[in-house]
Amino acid sequence: MRSPSSRLLTAVSALWPARLMWVATAVAAMWSIGGAVDARSSALRWTLAAGGWGVWGLGIVTLVVPSALGLTLVRMLSALTCAVSAVSWVGGAPSGAGIVFVLGALLFATVVFSAAFGQQCVQASAYGDEHRFLLRPPAAFLVPVVVSGVIWSAALITAPLLLASRQWVAGAVLAALAILATWLVVPRFHVLTRRWLVLVPAGIVVHDHVVLAETLMVSRRDVAAVQLALAGTEAADLTGPAAGHAIEVALKAMTTATLAPTRAAPRGRALHLQSFLVAPTRPGAFLSALK
Repeated sequence: MRSPSSRLLTAVSALWPARLMWVATAVAAMWSIGGAVDARSSALRWTLAAGGWGVWGLGIVTLVVPSALGLTLVRMLSALTCAVSAVSWVGGAPSGAGIVFVLGALLFATVVFSAAFGQQCVQASAYGDEHRFLLRPPAAFLVPVVVSGVIWSAALITAPLLLASRQWVAGAVLAALAILATWLVVPRFHVLTRRWLVLVPAGIVVHDHVVLAETLMVSRRDVAAVQLALAGTEAADLTGPAAGHAIEVALKAMTTATLAPTRAAPRGRALHLQSFLVAPTRPGAFLSALK
C-alpha cells in the first residue's frame, strides 16, 4: 500500500474540483438570490446575505480541511443549497439565474455525494498507516435520512425569512425547530460517515457502530480469502443490509462479532462466524488496495 503521506496528499489535492464548484455555486447563488429579493426589505436582504456568507464559509472550511466530520457537514450543506436554489427560483429569481443556481447546486451535490469524494475525505483524517473505505448506508436508513433532511432544510430556510419579515412567533417556533433538528440530525448523519472498512498492516477492521456494538478486527494471517460476494453465499451479513455489491471476507477459523443493540437484544448479540459480508462504496478500489 502507498504511504500515509502520499494518500493524504492525494486526498487533499483530489478535492480541488469540488472547491472550484463550490465557489461557482456561490456566484450563481448571489445572482439568483439577489434577483429574487431585489425589491424586498433591507432586513430580508441582509438576513439572506449573512446566512449565505455563513453557509459558504463553512463549506470552504470543510473543503480546505477535509475530514470525516467535514464530509458530513459538506453533504448537509449541499442538500441545503439545493433546497435554497429551488426556493430562490420559485421565489422570483430571473429564470436564467435560477436555472444556473439549481444546476450548479445539483452538480455540486452529485460530486460531494459520490463514493470517490467520500473516500478522499475520510482518508484525509485517517490515523497512521491505515486505508479507510466508506461503507454504503443500510437501505432502511435512506427514507428517514431524506425525510429528516427535508424537515431540517425547510426549518433552516424558513425561520430567518419569517424573523426578517417580523413574523416573530412563527419565526421563533421555526428557529427553535431548526436548532433542535440540527442538534438531532448532525450526529445521526455523522454516524453513517463513520462507517468504514479499514486496511491496516495487521489486517482488516470493520468500524461500524450502526451494525456492530464493537469494532471487528481480523488479523491478516487469519484471512483465508477476500472477494466479491457470490449470490447465495451463507456468509454473515454485516452490511446493514445495504444494496449493491458486497465484499465477502472468509476466515481460517471461527471468530465472534458483537451486533449492535436492538429492542429485541438491548445488550447486543454475539454472532459466531467464519465469513462475513461488508459493503464498501468502492469495492473494486478496496480489492485493489488489498493486493
